[in-house]
Amino acid sequence: MPKSATSTDFPILETYLDAIWMEKGLSENTLAAYRRDLQAFARWASLRHQKTTDISRADIENYLAHLLQAKRSPRSAARALSCLRGYYRYLLRSGELREDPTLDLDSPRLGRPLPKTLSETDVDALLKAPNLEDPIGFRDRCMLELLYACGLRVSELTGLTLSQLSLNQGVVRISGKGGKERLVPVGEEALHWLQRYLKEVRPALLGETPSDVLFPSRRAQMMTRQTFWHRIKQHAMTAGIQKSISPHVLRHAFATHLVNHGADLRVVQLLLGHSDLSTTQIYTHVARQRLQSLHAKHHPRG
Repeated sequence: MPKSATSTDFPILETYLDAIWMEKGLSENTLAAYRRDLQAFARWASLRHQKTTDISRADIENYLAHLLQAKRSPRSAARALSCLRGYYRYLLRSGELREDPTLDLDSPRLGRPLPKTLSETDVDALLKAPNLEDPIGFRDRCMLELLYACGLRVSELTGLTLSQLSLNQGVVRISGKGGKERLVPVGEEALHWLQRYLKEVRPALLGETPSDVLFPSRRAQMMTRQTFWHRIKQHAMTAGIQKSISPHVLRHAFATHLVNHGADLRVVQLLLGHSDLSTTQIYTHVARQRLQSLHAKHHPRG
């Protein structure tokens, strides 16, 4: 197991790191992150003439306050606390300590970051960006239409096969995370593009290659997520969109625009394939933020 140059300064930390490396099979990057957090704490304690085995609950609270005062994010401080919890539980089990100073200690409040999204004007410009004279451009237009119409994950989009699509019923059958299936309505606009694509473009992309892939690459194979990510970046540049954009931003736009137009949150949850409603509730905050900005911009007392 690789060790840092300062690891001999803190032998008890390295004993713990060796133990969790063996027990959990941690990657080198994860192990390095644990080491950085633990050594930073040990250095902080040594400046206060303390050892990590002499720490009280109040000391842990002071350390977290120190991290926040040093402009570390609440998420970073919460990760440091999680690391310390594992360390002190190990010391408790090994008999080095009688009490766990991290017991019942609350994590710093994170506050959920709002997802990046696009305005309806931006989405319209993006959808119109691909060159329809080029079969690849036509395919991309169809993929963007479907992505926005259904709120798919990029892996769900690139992995679609003909058997998952029903033009007659106007739905697409998605196999999402954990193998959970959901039926998502496609919508008239996306259906229009799909019908044209299947008739006019897909046969040309496949040539003589038999395939069930709905959106094949130039080589008549299943497209990678990375390829589509680069394609959507190019189309965003063509559309003059300055914001950072990815396929997932269109998924967020799908959900945000539904909520903005009054869609029930549980319906949005089903369409997105979220197993927990709390994951979907972030879009109520996005909608509220949008309403507040509109009020501030247009109300005479805003």
